[in-house]
Amino acid sequence: MRAFQVFTDEIGAWWRPNPLFGFTPRSPGEIAIEPPDGASSGRVVERLANGKVFLIGEITVWEPGRRLAFGWRQASFAPDQATQVEVRFEAVGTETRVTVEHTGWDSVPPVHVARHALPEPVFTRRLADWWRRLLVSFGERL
Repeated sequence: MRAFQVFTDEIGAWWRPNPLFGFTPRSPGEIAIEPPDGASSGRVVERLANGKVFLIGEITVWEPGRRLAFGWRQASFAPDQATQVEVRFEAVGTETRVTVEHTGWDSVPPVHVARHALPEPVFTRRLADWWRRLLVSFGERL
């Protein structure tokens, strides 16, 4: 449960922006997760220095201690372009295995600015490397 709490409540403390994957041209701001509250499904946002808030995505799964899923989009995405992130938390002895899957990139053409016109294997490797670095930072925060 602690891993889920740190991931969601303290994301702004461990998240490390990457210029390849910025959400808006004005990024980086501070990323935050606003949990569901009964009136809304919750959301993931980036709060920019100028006070504006960019909606990264709506939370689609909120299972504290077990699973979190949310939409992920950049400002340059067309309405039909969106990716999804699913994060699973699994107890393994006294530790927690955290698994991240970032899917849906097939909705974003390879020539799109968000993909930097990189060949698929190179883009996928860079995205995976960034998520690995984020998880290292997350682990250090834990």
